[in-house]
Amino acid sequence: MKKRLLGVAAFLFSLVLVAACATSPTGRSQLQLFSSQQLNEMGQVSYRKMVQEVPEEKDRDVNRYVSCVVGAVTASLPGSVARTEWKVTVFDKDEVNAFALPGGYIGIYKGLLKVAETKDQLAAVVGHEIAHVTAEHPNARLSTQYTTQAGLRVVGAFLGGQGGGGSREIMALLGLGSQVGILLPFSRSQEAEADVLGLDYMARAGFDPRASIDLWQNMARSGGGKPPEFLSTHPSEHSRIQTLQGRMPEAMELYRRARQQNRIPQCSRPAGL
Repeated sequence: MKKRLLGVAAFLFSLVLVAACATSPTGRSQLQLFSSQQLNEMGQVSYRKMVQEVPEEKDRDVNRYVSCVVGAVTASLPGSVARTEWKVTVFDKDEVNAFALPGGYIGIYKGLLKVAETKDQLAAVVGHEIAHVTAEHPNARLSTQYTTQAGLRVVGAFLGGQGGGGSREIMALLGLGSQVGILLPFSRSQEAEADVLGLDYMARAGFDPRASIDLWQNMARSGGGKPPEFLSTHPSEHSRIQTLQGRMPEAMELYRRARQQNRIPQCSRPAGL
């Protein structure tokens, strides 16, 4: 009897997983167990945590420059993934890092601006990070973590007749989700997808997509023999550049159209960077 109940529980759990499968913008199947509202709340909590722990950059010219690049990229996002507002924060830290979070939060570390040497290179980072959000990668990551770490406990709660056990697991995971480190590291397939989508996003905004290759070469060199933290879970620079080059013809066409439509971002990089 117990084995039969276990089989039923496992079957029901598998049905939940199948029902929660979604398709990413490039056609990949991925798991999505959480609502947009839940992800937005997690993004907000994570962002507030970052602001409390890391000082913000006070230089107006630096903030104006970063906001200009981010604003140009976000204003040109396709309608299906566009949102009305993104909150942009520049953090006064030499770390080579950046992130975008569900709910519309973008963070750029000042150290990144020494590696992203032009507005086009900065746009490549911005496009890449936004692509993680628009492709629902945080949801997929959290959902995968939930199924691997909490799945057996959900089955156990079902067998034990503990009403609300699954809800408690979700709440526990939401607590973990408030930690930025849970939201940000992505799989290599997600990174490659973000590269492709991000390349299109920057090109739509009128930034030269060819600068993305220069950016990742700079990233590789900045690590001094090992990748910076920003690249710690990312594909190698060689495979990344291959992905970008494979998408470059389509991105260059988007760039050409943007220029024809006079989308030419006028973002002046501060002299002191």
